[in-house]
Amino acid sequence: MIIEIDTQSASPIYEQLRNQIVFGIAAKKLSPNEALPSARSLAADLGINFHTVNKAYSMLCDEGYIVVDRHKGTLVAQLGGNKALLSKLSRQLSLIAAEAICHDVNKDDFTTLCANCYQNANGNSGNGENL
Repeated sequence: MIIEIDTQSASPIYEQLRNQIVFGIAAKKLSPNEALPSARSLAADLGINFHTVNKAYSMLCDEGYIVVDRHKGTLVAQLGGNKALLSKLSRQLSLIAAEAICHDVNKDDFTTLCANCYQNANGNSGNGENL
């Protein structure tokens, strides 16, 4: 999987890295139990600070996307649906829906956009963009 960092983006680098790894897992470009590069190695490869990668990895670990094994290193976690995740997604999607309503986005356009984003994240686009 190729990770690209946009230094001109308003999004922090650690967030870009976190998001790209999540997209990689969703698109099955990263498999469960697959080893990820060490934080130092990835930082060197991307030309960014080790602490930036470490912050992204910490977020991913806290969110359950990766696990750190003292012997095997950083691995993609075995993921499955759970009620806590569905609750979190519901809260996030509710806010996005409210923003869409505030900007007069109609329900059909919104649901089409959601369906397209889901399809893209599932490996048909890889970047999550849908405009």
